[in-house]
Amino acid sequence: MISKQIIQTCIDELKELTKVDFMIIDTEGLLLATTFKNNNVDTAMLQGFFDSHADSQIISGNYLFKVKDEGKPVYVLVSHSANADGYIIGRIACNELEHLLVAYKDQYDNAGFFQNLLLDNLLAIDIFNRAKELNISDSARRIVFVAETTKSDEEEVLLALRSAFDNKDNDYVVAIDESKVAIVHTLADDETMENMEEVAAVIEDIMNTEVMTKAKVGYGTIVNNIKELSKSYKEAVMASQVGEIFYPERNINAYECLGIGRLIYQLPVNLCKIFLKEVYGSEELDNTDLEVINTVNGFLDNDFNASETARKLYIHRNTLMYRIDKLKQSTGLDVRVFDDALTFKIASMVDRYVRYQEKNNEF
Repeated sequence: MISKQIIQTCIDELKELTKVDFMIIDTEGLLLATTFKNNNVDTAMLQGFFDSHADSQIISGNYLFKVKDEGKPVYVLVSHSANADGYIIGRIACNELEHLLVAYKDQYDNAGFFQNLLLDNLLAIDIFNRAKELNISDSARRIVFVAETTKSDEEEVLLALRSAFDNKDNDYVVAIDESKVAIVHTLADDETMENMEEVAAVIEDIMNTEVMTKAKVGYGTIVNNIKELSKSYKEAVMASQVGEIFYPERNINAYECLGIGRLIYQLPVNLCKIFLKEVYGSEELDNTDLEVINTVNGFLDNDFNASETARKLYIHRNTLMYRIDKLKQSTGLDVRVFDDALTFKIASMVDRYVRYQEKNNEF
């Protein structure tokens, strides 16, 4: 069903064009939207009209119309004008609302189909049959993007993304849960994987500028068959989660560019703990050593350049050397030696992965 916000916007625009006031109530007699300055229309009277057999009626200068969905009344539309054109304009408004209902029902049907498809809730035969019913091509090149946000207003997020993607060049926007939205993008003939970073940047920009919230965007690989879309969706979810764990500085993550984080993400947690115990002598580093860990990571990120690392971390070079020696004393790893630096880098990523899994109770 259409949201109150969409209905209100619709009648506001109609009033601006026609100078006619409108009011809409639902089947329960509840007011959904109005442009009346003084809301003096008796909603009980409107309910009585709704229960009658008439499709339109005039009462006290107000023109009443039933807005129907597949022949069944779902709203009562009231139009009010000092001129005789109140009936004609009201009839036009009623038709527009009915067309809007059809459009949103199609959108809902498409969204439901893609939601079940991405979540693997459909059999293969059902996928092709349902796609045919909805006039959706089963052989187009597509890719799935997943946008994750903490924004609580799901309707606002969907509205912003759908204005840019939904039904545009056969793109579809689907709500997965309260924090996750999937965008199924159909590629143009000249689009390749290299262009997908730009599409992801557009999604991120919409979330930042229109919805006013930070968002993480992950995307999978291109598939050529509609039944493979769930694979691209799973890849997009993994890209987003791996990015959150190992690359928190990134807002956009591609499945094909996850590096060693992809390998670690798929390891059993118990195996990771055994590895950490071999490296550190325990299953994880103590919280008291986090300052040392961050300093050493900075040293590695700056290609073993002690002076540059000290400058960027705002510490003395001697302090940097002291912390590197402290790590060597506690773990036996001297990160100035390449093999030890490699072992430490992998171990720190494994440690981060284990902490993430424990926090989210995923094992």
